[in-house]
Amino acid sequence: MKPTMAYALVPVADQGDLVRYLGEINQFPILTPEEEFQLAVRYYEHADLQAAHRLVSSYLRYVVKIAKEYANYGLRLMDLVQEGSLGLMQAVKKFNPYKGFRLATYAIWWIRASIQEFILRSWSLVKIGTTAMQRKLFFSLRRHKSSIERLDRDEAMLLGQKLGAKTQEILDMDGRLVNRDDSLNRCVLEDGEELQNLIPDKRNNQEVALLATETANLNRRAAIDALRVLNDRERAIIAWRILDDTPLTLEEIGRKLGVSRERIRQLEQRALAKMRQALLPLPA
Repeated sequence: MKPTMAYALVPVADQGDLVRYLGEINQFPILTPEEEFQLAVRYYEHADLQAAHRLVSSYLRYVVKIAKEYANYGLRLMDLVQEGSLGLMQAVKKFNPYKGFRLATYAIWWIRASIQEFILRSWSLVKIGTTAMQRKLFFSLRRHKSSIERLDRDEAMLLGQKLGAKTQEILDMDGRLVNRDDSLNRCVLEDGEELQNLIPDKRNNQEVALLATETANLNRRAAIDALRVLNDRERAIIAWRILDDTPLTLEEIGRKLGVSRERIRQLEQRALAKMRQALLPLPA
C-alpha cells in the first residue's frame, strides 16, 4: 500500500499572495519526458515520495493556469489553486507511466475535476450538480450566455440542441445560476445594517398567539362536553362523518349500522342539534 503524499508535495505559500506563490512554484524546473517517466516509475513501483514531490512540483504551474480559467465564479483564486493541487496529487497517485502518455494529459483531467467539484460545493448549500448533464450545463451555460442577450425558451431550445440537453434542463440550470444563495448577515446599508434586521416578522405577536391557543383549547373542551350528550350511536355517526381524517359517506355508515342512507342523515341532524343546544350559554 502506497504511503500518502500529504501536504509536503505542495510548496508552502501564503495563499493571500498569488505573486509570491507563483514566484515559488516557478523555481521548480519543468521535467523532460525522460525525467518524468523515471520519476513516475519510481513512485509507481516503489512509492518514492521524493519522486512524487518532484512530479507534483513541476506541474503546479499547470494548476494555476487552469485555476485562472474559473476565476469568474466569485471564488478566491488561491482556493481554486489549492483544490487543483489536490487533484494534481490524485493524478500522480493514480498515474501509470507504462500506459504510454504524459502525466500532463492525465493530470489536467484530475485538476479540472477537483476545481469544478469545489465550485459546485461552494456555489450553493443545495447540491446542483448531481448528474453528468447538470455538471456540464453548469460550466457550459455561463460561457454560452455571454453571447445571448436574454435566455428565453426559444434561446434555451437552441442552446439545448448545441449542448445535447432538454430545454427545461437549460432553464432550470439558468435559474440556479442566477439565484445564488444569499446570507442574512450580508450588509445592505452603509452603516453596516444586516439583511436579517430589515426582514419584517409576519408572525403573530405573543398576545395574539396565546389568545389563539386559549380559544382552540376552549373550543376543544366545549366539543368534548357536547359529545357527552349524545348516545353511542349518535357519537359514532359524528365521529365517522366529522371527526375522522377520512369521513365516511352516509351510505357507508348506513351499511355499517344496517339502516338506510336517509336514516343516517336524520340521526346526524339530530345529533348536531343536540350538540348545538349543549353549547348554548345557560340563561341568566
